[in-house]
Amino acid sequence: MTRKYISAVLAMLLMLPLNGCTLILQKGRRVDVEKISRLKSELNSLERARKELEDRLSKEISDKEVKVEMLEKGLVITFVAEVLFDSGKASLREDALEKLAKVSGVVQTVVPDLGIAIEGHTDNDPIKHSAWKSNWELSSARALSVLHELEDKGGLDPRRLSAVGYGEYHPVASNDDKVSRQRNRRVEIVIIPPVTKKPAEDSVK
Repeated sequence: MTRKYISAVLAMLLMLPLNGCTLILQKGRRVDVEKISRLKSELNSLERARKELEDRLSKEISDKEVKVEMLEKGLVITFVAEVLFDSGKASLREDALEKLAKVSGVVQTVVPDLGIAIEGHTDNDPIKHSAWKSNWELSSARALSVLHELEDKGGLDPRRLSAVGYGEYHPVASNDDKVSRQRNRRVEIVIIPPVTKKPAEDSVK
């Protein structure tokens, strides 16, 4: 590998707007400039998706029902649980469907090749007056309801989708007051940033 080639690759890496994403190059690994260029394009697509979501969800964001932000794990669209579900329920509210349609529209057109993870979260109040065994089941069921809506009505490829319930164990605020507990009751739709995979044999001998 020539010094000129390495210099070109490093120059491209320095220009990458990673926005919280981490790219790791291992010693002795052959770096493919074409893959680097594709990675840069996908990361730029994430930024375009963020701006488009902020535009389409401007009312919901203004009403503090939704938050859109770029985090280390990806582009995260956070819905307050009460916007999507009635208390203790996992069936989507009728007025939530239009909001999720706005998300699926952006995901389909701006980042059509990236994975989508749906995360369900609750506060730490124990289940008392519903059929759920615990907050684990409730958060998982809510994540799956959003997943099925994005697949069935949003038309997303199911191979792009995953769902997980975290229950009360990934809070973003204390559970000491009503406002904090509401912040913890949420569903996060995460557009997963692209990653580079290490091939089985990709070393310079």
